[in-house]
Amino acid sequence: METYYILQNYWWLIMSVLGALLVFMLFVQGGQSMLFFHRDEAERSLLVNSLGRKWELTFTTLVTFGGAFFASFPLFYSTSFGGAYWLWMLILFSFVIQAISYEYRAKQGNVYGRSFYDTLLLINGICGPMLLGVAVAGMFFGAEFTVTKANILNTQAATISTWGPLHGLEAIGSWRNLCFGAMVYFLAASLASLYFINNIDDDAVRTRQRNMLICNAPLFVIFFLIVVALILTTRGVEVDADGNAHWVDYKYLHNYLDMWWALIILLAGVGLVLYGLCKTLIKPGYRKGIWPAGAGTVLVVLTLFWVLGYNNTAYYPSLLDAQSSLTIRNSSSSEFTLTAMSVVSILVPFVVAYIAYCWRAMDRNKLTRDEVAESNH
Repeated sequence: METYYILQNYWWLIMSVLGALLVFMLFVQGGQSMLFFHRDEAERSLLVNSLGRKWELTFTTLVTFGGAFFASFPLFYSTSFGGAYWLWMLILFSFVIQAISYEYRAKQGNVYGRSFYDTLLLINGICGPMLLGVAVAGMFFGAEFTVTKANILNTQAATISTWGPLHGLEAIGSWRNLCFGAMVYFLAASLASLYFINNIDDDAVRTRQRNMLICNAPLFVIFFLIVVALILTTRGVEVDADGNAHWVDYKYLHNYLDMWWALIILLAGVGLVLYGLCKTLIKPGYRKGIWPAGAGTVLVVLTLFWVLGYNNTAYYPSLLDAQSSLTIRNSSSSEFTLTAMSVVSILVPFVVAYIAYCWRAMDRNKLTRDEVAESNH
């Protein structure tokens, strides 16, 4: 049993890492949301080509995150993806039109025009981060579902989880979830500006992106403070040694205090994000803000996942029945499955190293107008 607990903790750590990397990579969506602020076609093409080097990494990270969640914690997958399917279908649709846009935007024979596909990129740029933020917010603030595991043996039952008639759309109507989504979007937009400033060698683009950063960074900070205040003051579901779930006031605040190391990492991450944003705004010649801000983003998201799943906490609380809430103990795969997957997870560092190598190779030379003009893609 002790080995099983270690495996469950280990795979929640893996999910935390993948989730943190996904949030960082959402700068691609943030960049897409700002295309129409660049009226000059050459500037807009610079942005699209810069993002075009990275969008597949974001998509791959999202798919890997979802696949790993399905394999390691299948009850969450069946409960959330199978019950709140309208919310997840909207998320999936927004990423599908992104892939279509990058494929056909500049292709010969494009009968719709570049503006049409730029509009699709704009939709994904706004809706992608917002809806993902709303979905993750439900893991903190709860969702309206019940779980009946006995339905697994009931051939007459279509699912083991029961949701309301809106099947996930009600999450979009929660102001707390929307605040979380807005925080994720403005973070993505701020990181995108930092990325453009670092990746594109064009004074006009860098000037406009600094102006965009002046608008987006304060909004991100405001929504971040609101979300942190909501998380630290909200109730959470705790599971005792007997497996009984009950609501606890200030649960996530208690988790940060109990896991003091997570609190230190949170503060360090916040400091790095603010350093990257502020130095870029204050010092016009500074172009490397994406790196401290990106590293800080990863650290902050890691701690959010840790206080969400560790310390006997339900990472998906049910607002209708606390006992139906999902934890890393009652929703994980079998010990055999987790063990087999752990062997495969040894390859993760090599995959990360390969991504880092590709990133460095693609960004060895900064993107210029001449390079975009000479490219047929």
